[in-house]
Amino acid sequence: MKKKSEVAVFWFRRDLRVEDNAGLYHALKSGYPVLPLFIFDETILNQLEDRKDRRVAFIHSAVEAVHHELATFDSSLFVKSGEVNQIWKEIAAEFDVKEVYTNHDYELYAQKRDKQVGQMLNELGIPFYTFKDQVIFEKNEILNNNGGPYTVFTPYSRKWKEKLNDFFLKPYPVHQYIRQLLKLEPLEIPSLAAIGFESATVDFKRPVLDEELISEYHLKRDIPSVKGTSQLSVHLRFGTISIRKLASLGLKLNETWLNELIWRDFYMNILWHFPHINEGRSFKKDYDNIKWRNNTEEFERWCNGTTGFPIVDAGMRELNATGFMHNRVRMITASFLCKDLLIDWRWGEAYFANKLMDFDFSANNGGWQWASGSGCDAAPYFRIFNPDAQTQKFDKDLKYIRKWIPEYGTPDYPQPVVDHKTARDRTLAAYKKALEKG
Repeated sequence: MKKKSEVAVFWFRRDLRVEDNAGLYHALKSGYPVLPLFIFDETILNQLEDRKDRRVAFIHSAVEAVHHELATFDSSLFVKSGEVNQIWKEIAAEFDVKEVYTNHDYELYAQKRDKQVGQMLNELGIPFYTFKDQVIFEKNEILNNNGGPYTVFTPYSRKWKEKLNDFFLKPYPVHQYIRQLLKLEPLEIPSLAAIGFESATVDFKRPVLDEELISEYHLKRDIPSVKGTSQLSVHLRFGTISIRKLASLGLKLNETWLNELIWRDFYMNILWHFPHINEGRSFKKDYDNIKWRNNTEEFERWCNGTTGFPIVDAGMRELNATGFMHNRVRMITASFLCKDLLIDWRWGEAYFANKLMDFDFSANNGGWQWASGSGCDAAPYFRIFNPDAQTQKFDKDLKYIRKWIPEYGTPDYPQPVVDHKTARDRTLAAYKKALEKG
């Protein structure tokens, strides 16, 4: 009987890169040959309605990129598709697994999954090690003077910057130990069709950092018609670039841009300390008393970009066509749904979750609760964006609007679904009544 290979396994998840990968670095230093693994998790994939989901196509392309990079070191990415626990049983039967390494994932499903995998491996006598990789600071690393979590961004960011030093930004020197990868003949990666999906238009490339754009970020970031944002959020979401590299760049080039990375850490921190937001509840419980109108026809018009409010419609059409929406317009469209249409923010959160390439639960939930007034450090409930004023301020030449609404200014463009002033008054009354009850 052939002796099974002794290996340490590194499990890629939200860290689809070789460079500066914390868990991979520790696996390579284990002393065992390292088997690199990626699992297309059917529990996650089965929840996706669109069989042409751009994110799955992006992940598949990123997995292929890692696979090709590993091949240059005479190794290969071991790619499986199916139920995670069952796949781990198969791996443990095929290899003599000595240790398993991966990076932390903070979302509710991921925590439950990792707990189950860890228990199963423990029963087999296999240690399961996980590491911080997708954030600069996590869990209890940034706490207030009372030892509790921050719920307001500004003091959190201040403490974040005070604590930051070279240790937290230092890249993991993976390539010093890369020859510890298990020598493997090139393995075949399951096709998109094999995992139940169809090809989607995704132009996957390893991100190129535009230092000039980052340097001017504070000047152009709110103008949706120009290339003023780095659009690296999808790469951060799937870990195709290192957060340490980006934070180092932000520290060097632009504090406003760095602050956006800190917001990401902040929302991850909120998710960790306040898990009730995972359950569809408002961060501030009194906001669950709001009596939403939830008009399905108006919701459909919002989804389709036919509300008759051009800046809102342009944003929704951009999202539907590309899987991306400019950040300023995300705030405008979210405010419109909650405050003009008085539709539950959770409806919008779910729609963005289905459509956004860069969907990340903590940031998406944080953004929607900010817009609705129900979240930590949220905009006050009486702050209601005026779509016309936002257009005048950020798209006064209508370049963005005309790009996404070719029929703008013609009889084919729909009339406004609501009167903004009337809708605003209605929302203020609904919020006031709900919060008085609380």
